[in-house]
Amino acid sequence: MALWKARQALADNESPTLRSYALLLYFPGSRGLINLRRREFNLSLLKTTAASLLAPHLVGDAVANPTGEPAPSVESLYARAIVIDTLCAPFNDMDSPPTAEALAAVRQSGFTAINFTISAPGFEDTIGTLAEVQELVDRHPEAFMIVRRHSDIARAKRENKIGILPGFQYTAFLEENVERIGMFRQLGVRIMQLTYNNRSIFGDGCLEPGNAGLSKAGVAAVKKMNELGVAVDLSHSGYRTTSEGIAQSAKPVLISHAGCAAVYAHPRNKPDEILKALADRGGYFGVYLMPYVVASPTVPTREHVMDHLVHAINVCGADHVGIGSDGAIQKTVLTAQQKENFDKDIARRKQLGIGAPGEDRYPYVPDLNGPDHMLVIAEEMAKRGQPSAVIEKVLGANFERVIGEIWGSE
Repeated sequence: MALWKARQALADNESPTLRSYALLLYFPGSRGLINLRRREFNLSLLKTTAASLLAPHLVGDAVANPTGEPAPSVESLYARAIVIDTLCAPFNDMDSPPTAEALAAVRQSGFTAINFTISAPGFEDTIGTLAEVQELVDRHPEAFMIVRRHSDIARAKRENKIGILPGFQYTAFLEENVERIGMFRQLGVRIMQLTYNNRSIFGDGCLEPGNAGLSKAGVAAVKKMNELGVAVDLSHSGYRTTSEGIAQSAKPVLISHAGCAAVYAHPRNKPDEILKALADRGGYFGVYLMPYVVASPTVPTREHVMDHLVHAINVCGADHVGIGSDGAIQKTVLTAQQKENFDKDIARRKQLGIGAPGEDRYPYVPDLNGPDHMLVIAEEMAKRGQPSAVIEKVLGANFERVIGEIWGSE
């Protein structure tokens, strides 16, 4: 509850003293610069200035702001920010009702919204998953809401709820009947991938060696999504399909969860020319927290993720990058049962031909695991000298803006 209480105290109190007290009360482990005495502040400022001269890349929160007041702490920035993980599940196990402990942990995450995959390979199973999401919201209206319009994101923040943006990764049931794009849009699904890893009617996925690009049906699907205000997601598409999808779309597109091929060459990671084209047309790139940020058998760490994030910011610009973990808000506990579940899923994906290279490691980053993973990333950005404005954009403001441009600002 600490983050929630701090947000409320910070929002409700005009007094700098009360705002500082709120931060100290609910973040007792944070030393910050909030209550430093003048002498301590001057000494801290002197040290920081010296550090900035030695490391000129440090900007923003690395020094006090021009008014002489202490720079805001990362915790206070996080508390006020729109926080969106652009590919994320609420819980690790969505087949069972969440425990009270799991629900409490997820609620304390400080998340504003998530893009949650509800598509299954089949049409009926997808409808069933959408119904399960609605049931989750109906059971816990104090914690969740479904985001069906752009303004719902701000509403989720105001009401301290986690907004769920239902999204698709699979396309088979859309290939059977493209008019289902409009049907699902009316049901609240307004983010849709064109392909998964393999070839679809719409284009080639990232594991297709032919790299044939966007098909005629794919061009028509992009046009239909543009007309309806559905976001085109190209995360799992092949390089040519991704490039052509960006070029064909009249609206910005999403790569909601991927990595940078220049940092580590992998079929799921996108080359710089694609990142630049995406940004030039106003799109969004979400860096994932998956093993594919580094070569096997290395277990990925936050340092590997940060290499991709900083590279993406450098290539795309700070207005086009965020985080799409491809995981869950809930912490993954690697029990014997969870290992068995992971092993079965890895084997299943391999059998279906959708397993990517490097799926010999469990699908998460151990030190970015749990409800605080977005806060930890914000802290890591601050350590690397990223200013508050950039951190806030990466946490969710960039995605919120792009979704508004695609869906409309209602």
